[in-house]
Parts: sequence; structure tokens; C-alpha cells
Amino acid sequence: MPTSRTVSAFGTADARPLDLVIFGGAGDLSARKLLPSLYMCHRDGNLPEGTRIIGVGRHRWDREAFVNFADESAQPFVDARYIEPAKWQGFLQRLDFVHLDAAQAADYPALAAQLRSDALRIYYMAMPPGLFAATCDNLASHGLIADDTRLVLEKPLGVDLASAIGIGEVVSRYFSEDRTYRIDHYLGKETVQNLMALRFGNSIFEPLWRTPFVRSVQITVAETVGVGTRGGFYDEAGAMRDMVQNHLLQLVSILAMEPPASLNSDAVRDEKLKVLRSLRPMSPEDVRRNTVRGQYTAGAIAGELVRGYLQEDGIPPDSRTETFVAMRAELGTWRWNKVPFYLRTGKRMQERVTEVVIHFAEVPHSIFDPGSTLQPNRMVIRLQPEESVRLTLMVKQPGEGMKLKPLSLALNLDSAFTTRRAEAYERLLLDVIRGRLALFVRRDELQAAWTWVDPILEAWRAQDEGPRPYTAGTWGPAASSAFMAREGVQWSEEA
Repeated sequence: MPTSRTVSAFGTADARPLDLVIFGGAGDLSARKLLPSLYMCHRDGNLPEGTRIIGVGRHRWDREAFVNFADESAQPFVDARYIEPAKWQGFLQRLDFVHLDAAQAADYPALAAQLRSDALRIYYMAMPPGLFAATCDNLASHGLIADDTRLVLEKPLGVDLASAIGIGEVVSRYFSEDRTYRIDHYLGKETVQNLMALRFGNSIFEPLWRTPFVRSVQITVAETVGVGTRGGFYDEAGAMRDMVQNHLLQLVSILAMEPPASLNSDAVRDEKLKVLRSLRPMSPEDVRRNTVRGQYTAGAIAGELVRGYLQEDGIPPDSRTETFVAMRAELGTWRWNKVPFYLRTGKRMQERVTEVVIHFAEVPHSIFDPGSTLQPNRMVIRLQPEESVRLTLMVKQPGEGMKLKPLSLALNLDSAFTTRRAEAYERLLLDVIRGRLALFVRRDELQAAWTWVDPILEAWRAQDEGPRPYTAGTWGPAASSAFMAREGVQWSEEA
């Protein structure tokens, strides 16, 4: 068996060609994210020499049909500025397709015939998690898993702690933890990584990044889209499983982690794990007091009328699935004792935005003019749609006296750099190819997140009250603003 070069904490290119197999290669994720990202890797010369991209699925396609799929369904998701006809044609030459039902062992010899014995193999599971076990079993029984084969798992990774443990046990039979890449695409965003640069690359913030200097932390992930064609999946998941358990808790762990000893993947993930394990468990009464669920009704987005959740395709008319969640979380650590973390996510919201707001403590005593209203300093870290950092400070207004007003220092990361910023999936796919694990979720992280989320889901199931309605195009149920007012704070857009 050929051996690859040693992979350091920061990864290194493998000397061998690559066979990248996408289970679910004809699906929506492949068209919208994976193939466009792989094209950008190809365009920039970042794919190993001899890379082949093999789509796998139940469609009775040949290579030509998969190439047509890439042309018609994937190319529109590539920024038109970066489509170069010669490079696009070169990318298409890398593609192939194998008709295969993942649950049918008899289909796997066709895949085996396409794989090269001297190539590094990466299997990307862009498929329902219920098929992970059968797929891994069949790959193993046909001798298609080598000692260095890598596995990429797309969420959802379970619906609760028990199912997440079950998936982990199946995968670990064939793939060691250092060859398992659990995708959370938020970790591939440039600004999420800038959170670590901001915290650990600037000494002025570290002494203040704790109680009592931070009053509260807000994290908002708001979407203007509805469930679209994902109604069947989404109604089984809801906002808690789809967004909070993974994306929002990963952001919490990066914001709240202690400085790692290095950027070694396990050093970083060890510190994130400590944060997830320090989340204070919620009792049923805590859940009732500190969470708000919502479900969007018909309204307007950007001036266009949109349906309510119960009118979406594939949604039962009596569904109690939440499309909005707001909650208050606390960490049981010295650094963050009694500092609330307010988390909010929803579909069909007024604006598409992902941002982190750090509210610093008030000054203990004002010495300025009575007309001055001192506002606590705020740091707003915007992840999308634009990427920026704003720090609000109090400054003197021109004129006599000492009347103050807030002004912002702004850093626009989109305009600060002229180099192209890789999309999240592009960055993560390159990290898989190069053997970098720091931006992927470890098994114990996943289980720690589910351990905290499960009792909340159970308490919701036991409640008589379903999710509160909110009109599409708003910021969610009025109860979420009232919930914040009770705490003496406001959501960032209301401040």
C-alpha cells in the first residue's frame, strides 16, 4: 500500500492523485455548494494532480449526464467573475458518475471498478444519516476503505444524543477520529476564524473578554428564506436541531473558549469541548422561562408575499415544529460566570444576517454632563452578508461642555483585502484534502452539544403550548423581545 506524506497539525499536500467520491452527487448540496467549491479549488490550482470527482447516486446516469448536471445546475452557483471557459472544461474532465444505491451491496463493484489503487480516497456523505451505516458497511465489505481513507459527514448528525452516539459507533468501526471530518460550514467562514484572530492575536481584548467586563453576548443567525423544498426534512428537525445544536453552539464555543496552546487541531477542539461541557443544563422550568419558540405565518419579504410555514409543501397542517428559537444560555466557568449568552435563529426574518454582539459593562460612575447618556461599549462582529467588525465607543461632541455620543470604529473585511475570500465549503474541502482537522467537529464535541440540547427538546415536547406565531418579514415573536426586556437588554436591531 503506498504511503502518504506525514500530515502535520497544519496539513500538507499528499503526493498521490485523489479520488473524491460524493455520495449524493446528484443532489442539491452537490449542485449548490460542493461542485462550485471544487471548481474554485481547480481554478486556483489547489487540487492534487490527477484528482477525479466521482458522483454517486441512484440516478441511472453516465459521465455525460453528470457533466450536464454540473453545467446546468452547478455552474449558476459559481460567481460569474470566476468562470473561465477553459478552466471550466478542465474541471468537467475530472468528473465521473457511478449509478449506486447506497443500501444495496450488489451495486458496489461498479464503484470499485472506478477507484484507483494508488489514489488517496475521500468519501463525502452528502446523504441522509440513516444511510451512513449501510454505506460504511458496504464500502468495508468490498475492500474500499484503506488505512488512510478519509470520510466527510454532512449534517444532520443525528436527531438526539442516542442517534448521534449510534452514528459515531458505526463510523468508528471503519474510520479513526483523525480520518473523520464532520462538516459544520460555519466553521469555514473567514469571519468565524477571525474571531480567534481577534481574541488571541490582540492583547487589548484578552483581559476584558470575561466577567465582569462583559455584560452579555448575543448571537443571531437570521434568514429571510423559508423551508423551500426541504419541508419534509425541516419538519423533522426544526430550528433547534437544524441551527442551534450545531452552528450556534459552535460559535459559542469559539467565543468562550480559553486560549489553546497552539493551533493544533486537538488543542483547539479540546478548548471548545470544555465550553460545550460547561453549558448549564436547563430544567423544564428553565426551558419555560429562558426559551421562546416561534413559527412563521404568511407575510412579506422584500415586498413579495410569502406563505406561512403550515402552507409550505410537505408540512402537516397541525405541525408544531419551530422555525424560530431564542434562548438564554449560561456557562459554568470562572471566565463567564453570570454572563448570559442570548442565542437567536429563525427563518423568514426581516433581514438575512449572522452577527455576534459583545455588550461590555457600563462605566461604574459618570462624571460627564447630565445630558450625556452613556451607552456601554459594544463590539458587533458581522459574519454575513458582509464581513465586518465594529467597536462602539463614547466620544465628546463638538462644542462647549462634555456631552458625549457613541461612534463606531469600523473594519470592513470585504474591502480591507483585495485577495479573493474563499467560500466556506471551498476552504473546508481543501482542509479535508490537506488533512487539517481544526475546523471540523470532533465526536465528543457533537455528543456534548446533544447532551445539552436533548433536555430542552424533551421539555418542549411536554409543554401544552406550541410555537408562537410570527409574521414573515419580522424579527420573530413579540415574546422574544419581551423575554429580553425582562432581562433589561434588547436585541441588537432594537438597541
